[in-house]
Amino acid sequence: MDKLTAIRYFCLAADTLNFREVANQQAISPSVITRLINELEDELGEPLFKRNTRNISLTSFGEQFLPQAKQWLTDSEKLFQAGKKAADLAGVVRITVPAWRENDRIVSELMTALEAYPDIVIDWREDMMKLDMVRDRIDIGVRVGLETNPDFVVRKVVEIGDLLLISPKLLAKLGNPQDLDDLQRRFPFVMPINASTGKPWALYLNEQTTLTPRKPAFYSVDNYSALQVILAGKAVGLINDFQAKPYLVSGELVQLFPEIQIDKWQLYLYRPYQTITPPRVLKVFDLLTEIFRKVFGEGK
Repeated sequence: MDKLTAIRYFCLAADTLNFREVANQQAISPSVITRLINELEDELGEPLFKRNTRNISLTSFGEQFLPQAKQWLTDSEKLFQAGKKAADLAGVVRITVPAWRENDRIVSELMTALEAYPDIVIDWREDMMKLDMVRDRIDIGVRVGLETNPDFVVRKVVEIGDLLLISPKLLAKLGNPQDLDDLQRRFPFVMPINASTGKPWALYLNEQTTLTPRKPAFYSVDNYSALQVILAGKAVGLINDFQAKPYLVSGELVQLFPEIQIDKWQLYLYRPYQTITPPRVLKVFDLLTEIFRKVFGEGK
């Protein structure tokens, strides 16, 4: 038995004292009304109506039960309205992003864009490790990879390239490397650490070339810390183009072997496949796409 429907039909029948009139209002057969009322009475263990071929009236139990039934319908309606509000442009949207300096600007622009949606609450998680979408209840993620993840709804934002960088200070000290073999053999390197494994990432350039430096000088999970070591003239390293751009323009860094093709990485937003995705998540997904394309696409 659909108890919610049965209670609603009982309340309508109690107000009209006419099963056929209720059936006409609801565009259903009178037998459906009769069946549901009978099932409700069986469930309650008490008759709700006294009926004969000409008249219908509430029993004493029915009179006592009616205000409780109406209150239950009212409470149910409020519950569904609250659920509908939460499913609209209100509620929490959980986002996981890498720990980037650009996040300050991204959060600022997102908060500005959300001024029109004051009931949306952002739960912002900066984490270099990929959080579990189910366990951590993540709605939207941001990642960089050679290929997007086919297990999620993915929105590609922009391609990001790595650049092989050195400071003029270190270049003057060690001289120009003759080739990649010379670079790997003589030059100190910053080595990025995979936060999930605790081991260094391979310095991947393309399908044919992966660097294996002989002189690691600095290990870090943080690209910005590695960038400071390169700027200080202590090592060579691979840094994202959007992070390196201002230092290349100022002359604080020099790109090594610009003629070598380094494969691009995809910067993308993703969200889990769901039968129903709340409108607030879709709205933030769209807003973040615009903001990320603006922040990371400048100058490309």
